[in-house]
Amino acid sequence: MPKEIPHYVGGAETSGSGDRSAPVFNPATGEQSGSVRLADKATVDRAVAAALAAFPAWGDAPPLKRARILNRFLAIAEARTDELAAVITAEHGKVLSDAKGEIQRGLEVVEFATGAPQILKGEITENVGSRVDSHSLRQPLGVVAGITPFNFPAMVPMWMFPIALACGDCFILKPSERDPSAALLIAAWLKEAGLPDGVFNVVNGDKQAVDALLLHPDVQAVSFVGSTPIARYVYETATRAGKRAQALGGAKNHMIIMPDADMDQAVDALMGAAYGSAGERCMAISVAVPVGEKTADALVERLAPKVRALKVGPGTDPDAEMGPLVTAQHRDKVKAYVDHGVEEGAELVVDGRGLSLQGYENGYFLGGTLFDRVTPDMKIYKEEIFGPVLVVARAPDYAEAARLVNEHEFGNGATIFTRDGDAAREFAHAVKAGMVGINVPIPVPMAFHSFGGWKASLFGDHHMHGPEGVRFYTRLKTVTTRWPTGIRAGAEFVMPTLG
Repeated sequence: MPKEIPHYVGGAETSGSGDRSAPVFNPATGEQSGSVRLADKATVDRAVAAALAAFPAWGDAPPLKRARILNRFLAIAEARTDELAAVITAEHGKVLSDAKGEIQRGLEVVEFATGAPQILKGEITENVGSRVDSHSLRQPLGVVAGITPFNFPAMVPMWMFPIALACGDCFILKPSERDPSAALLIAAWLKEAGLPDGVFNVVNGDKQAVDALLLHPDVQAVSFVGSTPIARYVYETATRAGKRAQALGGAKNHMIIMPDADMDQAVDALMGAAYGSAGERCMAISVAVPVGEKTADALVERLAPKVRALKVGPGTDPDAEMGPLVTAQHRDKVKAYVDHGVEEGAELVVDGRGLSLQGYENGYFLGGTLFDRVTPDMKIYKEEIFGPVLVVARAPDYAEAARLVNEHEFGNGATIFTRDGDAAREFAHAVKAGMVGINVPIPVPMAFHSFGGWKASLFGDHHMHGPEGVRFYTRLKTVTTRWPTGIRAGAEFVMPTLG
């Protein structure tokens, strides 16, 4: 009997008031493992009410108190990483080592957030005018929401809620309905760490729950990670409703391989960056741009046998390098992109469509796929595939390679492999992408920096976590003071000046 996956509101699990649910599957077997409740507007309203009731005490709590609770959560999650990783693998399908890596990167944001007393410090200037001082402070927004994708069911929520909680906000998480159980485990661990009821809530659901959060008058800000069309919708809907919004969208991340690059290093980097987590990463490298025909021929010659030799299996197999895709529908969508590439005339070097694993015939598996001689007018170049498909777009020189990156619709991440410092510096300076790697395949910033792209990869003014996250989840207030000295100078009708 599939388990029922509830919501988490006001410190307790609840079925909510809605009567809808959706199946949750094990991607390795294709079997239904659970049924997740889908929130209606009344359930969302109840979660917002719980957060709103908890906010006055939590927002006024000393930052050190909030930091200590996050510290206890950090210790719990570190000690039970295997448990959380198993939950992720069971519902998403990624291999256990990748699930553990996801958790670690998320916990680094928690670790950053435990510095709440430091990151919330304001500034002060004495004597901005005659005997007048000014100081600034950052105050919490109130109730905020996070809408997160299926590909990182632990890490992306941890890009959001630790900073929000450290800043004094109360948080409502709407995880993907495809793999919702990780969010409930996180909620239980936060309560165990001492988080007051109502400060963190989970509402599972689909567009109905999303719209209820976007339109609720008591939700002050919304964070989102997902596809570009939905990111644009979230941003526009939230901002029309007067909310602060940050919405991270799709990507088509390029790696330029210069003729002087260490080819073995570049090939190994591409294998992990293109096929890790079955390509279901917004920071996956999905376009390789070798400069010069000789470089391109060498790259494809070395890549092809490695792609064919990828060890694909269930995420619980310790020898597997790549697991299944998240759903049958998504697997079929990725297959359709491969079909398009063939129809458009790209050279299919490695075809992963025929993969079948004994004992897992009903799983959502697709083998590593490699295209060569892909051109910018092709659908497989223009659109985000979000699967284990790497395309090679050859460029005659560096200028053309850089043009390909800069003219693409997306600007999430881009990287270059080279030994030439001048080329690397020019690339870092001029590339139109929010995150840049130099001989680094997936340039995801550490937790104390901020994550976000450019162009159609980000809607909003603030990137996620790090200093940008603190700014997003707080409001700036500046206070100007003067204390009476017993000396009366009469009324003043001008702004304070240095006089």
